[in-house]
Amino acid sequence: MSDIEEVQGRIMAAMERASRGLEKLAVAKEDVPDLSQELADERLANAQLEERVKSLNTQLETLTADTQAQLEKTKAELGQAQAKLADADAQAAQSTVTDAKVSALDVELQRVRQTNTKLSDACAALRAANAEGVGDADLINAALQAELDALRAARSADLAQADAILSTLTPLVEAAQENA
Repeated sequence: MSDIEEVQGRIMAAMERASRGLEKLAVAKEDVPDLSQELADERLANAQLEERVKSLNTQLETLTADTQAQLEKTKAELGQAQAKLADADAQAAQSTVTDAKVSALDVELQRVRQTNTKLSDACAALRAANAEGVGDADLINAALQAELDALRAARSADLAQADAILSTLTPLVEAAQENA
């Protein structure tokens, strides 16, 4: 039984120490301020900051997507502008070729006019000589030469005109074939 009394004494001593610890804890608890409200306020502030971060991330994602879409649109517009510029360059080059061919046609037409004037003069002189009853071989040769020159000039003008028409129609036909 003495063991029981000894164990009981030990338990009582431990209970006494626990009682004193609780008393000290109660006194210490009164000295410690209540921080539960501050903790609740910090939790609320933390939740608000997390919501703000989520909102900012969403705005950033939206802005990034919008910027990416605008960039793609700008790239497409740039490609279209470059294609239009290339078409304009091709048309300008074609226009230059066409202008040169039209100028050549104009030169040939002037040559036809001059040759026709010479032919008319030679024919008039030949008619006058025939009216007098004098057949002049030089006048006949000059008239035939003027007629040959007129035919050659007319043929050159026809070729220049065909070349000008062909140079104008070629790009149009190529464009129509590409679009078909």
